[in-house]
Amino acid sequence: MDRRQFLGAAAAAATGAVALPGIAEARQGINAALSGSDAGDLAYLDGAFERHRGGYRGRPPTVVLTQMRDDLDLLRDVLSRPHAAAARADLARTAAGITGLVAIIQHDRSDQRDAHGWFTTAEQAARESGDRQMLAWALARHAMVPLNYGAPKAAADLAGRARAEAGQSPSAAAALAAAVNARALAAIGDQQGALRSVADARLIAEHLDGTHAADTWFGYPLQKHHVHLSQAFTLLGRTREAYAEQEAALALTRTPSVMTRALLEMDAALCLHTDGDPTAAADKAVAVWERLPEAYRDGLVRARAETLHQVLPGAAHTRLGEALAS
Repeated sequence: MDRRQFLGAAAAAATGAVALPGIAEARQGINAALSGSDAGDLAYLDGAFERHRGGYRGRPPTVVLTQMRDDLDLLRDVLSRPHAAAARADLARTAAGITGLVAIIQHDRSDQRDAHGWFTTAEQAARESGDRQMLAWALARHAMVPLNYGAPKAAADLAGRARAEAGQSPSAAAALAAAVNARALAAIGDQQGALRSVADARLIAEHLDGTHAADTWFGYPLQKHHVHLSQAFTLLGRTREAYAEQEAALALTRTPSVMTRALLEMDAALCLHTDGDPTAAADKAVAVWERLPEAYRDGLVRARAETLHQVLPGAAHTRLGEALAS
């Protein structure tokens, strides 16, 4: 009798245990079934991430969020299961992406508190995954919450961290971080810093291709680049450059992009005010607002319109205020 047989016999004698036919095979089958179940769920979630990251495609934010609900429930369930280290890292990256998408939608719906919470979750998941580009993307996107809702200093801090995480290689996350940083610095009056970040964003954008330049919430296509620079130059008061960026962005906007078009036109309205024509600014903003579907009136476009409303004088202020109240 060899040593393993002897030890097995000794253990059985000591415990009274007798090997049952097929028990080891049953355990192996259960393991295989569990692994297969996880593999299927992981693959599904990865596909869901790819599907949802394509953007609104003409759908209102609330509709997209509702369509994601079942996938969020599955993600929560799968995260609670044990996984091998490599699978867990991949799952954490997917979790960072999906929760970041929820945060974007909540940001666009003007639910600032919930957006901050979801972005914090996305950043935590990105750190667990070890993917610095994902972390940079989450931080840059997070910066847009304080940026668009009145806290540009906090936005500049987040965007600066995002730019550091992204590193020196051209990537969508690096370009987004630079562009958001330019907007934030412009908003706090740091003209030179903003212009340096504009130059940084332009340099990176010139070298993007493939998925980095794709028209998704994770890519940085030229259309998105021009949208960001429109806002940066608008905030800087450099209206000629801002108008050029708006025209370039609109020329590349092929999908319905209801929100994007409205934001660009609100930038143009603010430029009209900067150029000394508050009446034309109010007229343009009111026209944009009256064309805007109801589903888009409680989020980011309203925040942009209210920013303009605050700086308009006299009759122009009253006119836009009445439109926003209607």
